[in-house]
Amino acid sequence: MVLEKTITKLDQATLEKKLWDCADILRGTLSSTQYMKYIFGMLFLKRINDQFLIERQEKTDKFKHLAKKAQEQMLEDPTSYKNFFIPRPARWLNFRDRNLNIGAELDKAFKVIEEEPRNVELIGVLTTFSYNDRDRVPDSKINQLIEIFDDLDLSNVGLESPDILGDAYMYLIKKFADDGGQKGGEFYTPTEIKDVMVKLIKPHEDLSIYDPCTGSGGFLVSAIEYVKAQGQNHRKLQLFGQETNLTTWAIAKLNMLLHDVSGTMIWKGDAIRNPQNIDGGGLKKFDMVLSNPPFSLKNWGREVAEKNNYGRFNYGVAPASYGDLAFVQHMLACLNDNGIMAVVVPHGILFRGGAERRIRRGILEDDLFEAVIGFPQNLFYGAAIPAAVIILNKNKSTDRKQKVLFIEASQGFVKDGNKNKLTAETVDHIVKAYESFCDEDKFATLATLEDIRKNDYNLNITRYVDSSKKEAAVDINAVIARLSKNEVDLAISKETINGFLEQLGFEQI
Repeated sequence: MVLEKTITKLDQATLEKKLWDCADILRGTLSSTQYMKYIFGMLFLKRINDQFLIERQEKTDKFKHLAKKAQEQMLEDPTSYKNFFIPRPARWLNFRDRNLNIGAELDKAFKVIEEEPRNVELIGVLTTFSYNDRDRVPDSKINQLIEIFDDLDLSNVGLESPDILGDAYMYLIKKFADDGGQKGGEFYTPTEIKDVMVKLIKPHEDLSIYDPCTGSGGFLVSAIEYVKAQGQNHRKLQLFGQETNLTTWAIAKLNMLLHDVSGTMIWKGDAIRNPQNIDGGGLKKFDMVLSNPPFSLKNWGREVAEKNNYGRFNYGVAPASYGDLAFVQHMLACLNDNGIMAVVVPHGILFRGGAERRIRRGILEDDLFEAVIGFPQNLFYGAAIPAAVIILNKNKSTDRKQKVLFIEASQGFVKDGNKNKLTAETVDHIVKAYESFCDEDKFATLATLEDIRKNDYNLNITRYVDSSKKEAAVDINAVIARLSKNEVDLAISKETINGFLEQLGFEQI
């Protein structure tokens, strides 16, 4: 009897450990925002090589009846491949036994991959990651990385599930954000924040979704995962984004590909100064926007907003020191007539006066605000202040018109290292409150537009939701009796005591 060999497929825990082993090799000589590029580039190179080998073997079997020369021509024909074609200089075997100038050869490999017409989706992506810096990362360290990846089969055949590759990539992004501290906030939004925002606006297949501050692509991935969880086809999503940081843009592009999503359009550049979602003479519009723009950006492009190209800033120009409402208005301008958006903002834009009040007033009077949700402090990398999420909806249902729901969820967290983390229970609570769209003691208040007008368009959540705990009444007579027993002179009138109690917010005697 012949026993079949059991093939052990790569699971997520093993893959994550191997990837973090790579980080250990580079840690110390580079910061996390630098060494993550080395790992991401190597991960993707090995992935597309392994997938290429599987497809090449299938073709070898298919064309085995042909003469050797004819067979070789078929195997080297890029147009016959469904996935990326790997030119000879970029094939993994070239690097396994190389000991010198490995970084330079990897850079060449990435260049020839991008130059192959079959790989048009990778143009400008892989060459963002440069390996030829021998002073900081010598050949010996790159060789160690290659040895780790050489033991991994990253083809779909070698993985326990195709999803684990994308999941491991997101794991790495979070780990790099943890390591990077404040810098981590430039490319990563905590998972729980993305989850609650996606659950609030509920994307589904056939919709277009846009993030003008894409970062590493986390919101687009969360939308993909949500659609998949609903049993729908995530490949029917139309995903768009823009990212100003070139390295982060490349990471986002790879993120989409490692989540098995091709055709995602992520543009390079500054969305305020140079929006790329241009359609004819205007802006391309989307069904949904999900985003976490930079908090209170100072050099955000006010000079562009003053010209108001594409009619993006009709509610007013945001202050020079606070670009938050410039991003909000850009996103609103990019929504179609039935569009809805969820965006992370600092609390200041909810109550500050001047230009920000005028912008708030305009958006409120156009009945676009649907919900304002307050989150705990210290959730985000690089910003310990509490943040909020606002939901703006161009197609509010009749029962929601002229109303705004305020949700106060600032206490729904647990400690997670040196950060706070939104709990799963709080995420569910927020979603249920939003769906119910009604008052809930100490948590949610449904305010009318008239209520907000009376508050001078101030959207500070504490003006609408009283989440304070009632203090126990002080039995001042018992206190006096107790002190008197200890022979303390209490020449204080009852009226004076009540005056103090009133100032402190306690019940009077």
